[in-house]
Amino acid sequence: MIDAVIFDFSGTLFRLDEDDSWFDGVTHSDGTPVDGHHAAELMRRMTAPVGEVVEFDDVTRHAWRNRDLDPALHRQAYLHVLRESGVDDPNQAESVYGRVIDTKSWTPYPDTAEVLKTLAAKSIPVSVLSNIPFDIRPAFADLGVAEHVAEFVLSFEVGVVKPDPEIFRHAVERLGVDPTRTLMVGDSEEADGAARAIGCTFALVEPIATQQRHTALLDALRANGVDV
Repeated sequence: MIDAVIFDFSGTLFRLDEDDSWFDGVTHSDGTPVDGHHAAELMRRMTAPVGEVVEFDDVTRHAWRNRDLDPALHRQAYLHVLRESGVDDPNQAESVYGRVIDTKSWTPYPDTAEVLKTLAAKSIPVSVLSNIPFDIRPAFADLGVAEHVAEFVLSFEVGVVKPDPEIFRHAVERLGVDPTRTLMVGDSEEADGAARAIGCTFALVEPIATQQRHTALLDALRANGVDV
């Protein structure tokens, strides 16, 4: 039986769906505009939960590996990714980066609000757990569901990142629940699936575009015995 649910943020509850308008006037180093295909690739690189998406030196690799613990390192790492991806105009790179850390740029999946409201109605507590260096609470407030999230466990606030089991312990301890009766829902087998190390059940969802994924959260809960 599942008594509590922990959700990942990026690629699970919300997604950074690229908007062509973000790249108006943004060009590659050779002067060609960033088109839809390149915009999608840039977004993929900047939202990849694990792995290295471009070439790094020692300094930028340190920033990339620790980006979700420190906002300054996050900015350094992502501006490097943009430069290595051909966006080397500093003003253009800053403009794109600003979109990444603006919660208004993040789109909820179609079933996000329904899932959070339904779990709250059933008195099943929810935690949102994310490797992230900025406050995502405003995204939930804008969606009208902030009151349905009992705990936010954000890496830059707790000082630990997935897949370290300690971040999952933070979540279950704050909720006051047994990890063996807790479901972790996320889009990364490597990062989110590490919740199994403390006894949680894990459900994987695909981090595809929001308009292409309508009921994955509901399906994940139902597949694990949660009546929603």
